[in-house]
Amino acid sequence: MPAHEPSPFLHAVEITHWLALGVMVVVYTLRIRWLLSFRATRDRQRPSNSHRTDARRGAYYSLANVLMPWAMESTRRGFAFYMTFALFHLGVVAGISLAFLSTVARPFLRHPVVSATILGLLFAAFAIGLYRIGRRLLRPVMKLISTPDDYFSIVMLTSWFFLGILTELSIISRLAGEGYAVGYLLLTSFFLLYVPFSKISHYLYYPFTRIWLGRTLGHRGTYPLVKG
Repeated sequence: MPAHEPSPFLHAVEITHWLALGVMVVVYTLRIRWLLSFRATRDRQRPSNSHRTDARRGAYYSLANVLMPWAMESTRRGFAFYMTFALFHLGVVAGISLAFLSTVARPFLRHPVVSATILGLLFAAFAIGLYRIGRRLLRPVMKLISTPDDYFSIVMLTSWFFLGILTELSIISRLAGEGYAVGYLLLTSFFLLYVPFSKISHYLYYPFTRIWLGRTLGHRGTYPLVKG
């Protein structure tokens, strides 16, 4: 069999990977349905500053808040920390893209621009993951608020980034065999099953909480904030 042709075992792992995605979609669908079963109460306060803002504008602004580091004091004064946040999550996107593209478009991952982008983001995310592990272990405040799930998640994610780097390098070189790809897809499948039941699933609630907060504060005329 040619070296570039996936083996039957790798095909089986790829099928398992897509089945795990299906389970994740079902669990998330049930969670979203549960969230939407709650009816938001109406704000009893009359609208304020309607000439400047309203519930809709507040909701849009709140939803885009994560893309505006200048809008939050914690990131405005610590832009380097925001960059680590952004690169870490871009690394997650790169890792997910690698996992799924490796099953349906492996030659695309060998394109110089694509491979350089994925490797760069995975390297950055891996380094930030190591920093976050050390931060949780060494900073008393972080140790106080960290749970076993926090430690497990960050260690597994950091390991996942590292295995993703090895997988992309093996796809480029075509010399390392399928071991890294198999390990990476199995670990990704584990995450697809684990994430919906862990704290990592916080991103699922982000749009709901931000829209609700933005609508409420926009209705009251206090959001977006007015610069003094």
